[in-house]
Amino acid sequence: MAKLIGVVVVVLIVAVVLFIRSRPDHFRIERSAQIHAPPDTVFAMINDFHQWGQWSPYEKLDPNIERRFEGPSSGPGAVYAWTGNSKAGEGRMTILESRPGELVTLKLEFFKPFAATNQATFTLVPSGTGTRVTWSMEGENSLMGKAISAFMDMDALLGKNFEEGLANLNTAVQSGTEQPAQGSAARAAPALAL
Repeated sequence: MAKLIGVVVVVLIVAVVLFIRSRPDHFRIERSAQIHAPPDTVFAMINDFHQWGQWSPYEKLDPNIERRFEGPSSGPGAVYAWTGNSKAGEGRMTILESRPGELVTLKLEFFKPFAATNQATFTLVPSGTGTRVTWSMEGENSLMGKAISAFMDMDALLGKNFEEGLANLNTAVQSGTEQPAQGSAARAAPALAL
């Protein structure tokens, strides 16, 4: 009987491993929203990491986050690095490309709680009197990523955060609360994870 139980356990483990390995190698999460401001105004809020505290849903994960700004205050080469609690983790974002009123592309590196490198893109398209903003993130699924996605709906989980962030962005641009860039000095504010 013990031998039979052992065989069943081994078969179940192999089945789970095979199921995890069969998950897609690549992922993409995307959400869009209408923002009631012109593309240049929206672009300014996304292209400058100093502005993200006003709209990013990840800013509230850890009120004691340590963050650092490096490089230019905005645009390509601007860096935002953070170290926070278990929810915020540790990572770094770097703006790779920005086209005024059209696009901001980021390299998103996570170091903790697990290592991953993804790309996030904000695409802006004029729409009526405002801007249609699409926030996407894509990357390769590691074995850990495949295991997590096998048991959790990452599109729904992260997509909800993207939707919240886009709604916050709409509120921020309408209130006209853009903060002045602060160079590479850290501010005592919560962090950003995406």
